Amino acid sequence: MGVRKRQSADKMKEERKNIAFAKLTNIPSSPRKMRLVADMVRGVEVYRALGILKFSNKSAAAQLEKLLRSAIANWEAKNERKAENGELCISTIFVNCAPMLKRLRPAPQGRGYRIRKRANHVTLIVDTIENAKTKA
Repeated sequence: MGVRKRQSADKMKEERKNIAFAKLTNIPSSPRKMRLVADMVRGVEVYRALGILKFSNKSAAAQLEKLLRSAIANWEAKNERKAENGELCISTIFVNCAPMLKRLRPAPQGRGYRIRKRANHVTLIVDTIENAKTKA
């Protein structure tokens, strides 16, 4: 690895030390369904978001709730204190596509229809409300 590449990698690692995030990979639901739930909680205070996710009737909401609890715990571990109500918000949340599983279903007259079983990756970043306002 070259010197400049190592320096930029070290710089990125230092910046990531201050960020509390959680990732969930290879969720077996389509990214479109997950984005609908992610849009409900984007930019919302974390305890309000937990309430929204708990009472949502979408199946993706349960997985996103677990991810949000993990991100809150990561923030508490990095800052060595408990998160208070109204202190944290979801600063960034995004959903990416995961590799598709491609299957064939038998169809009439000897044909085969392709079935694409989609999956997604979710990344959630939690930050204090004051920091999120200054960045925006």
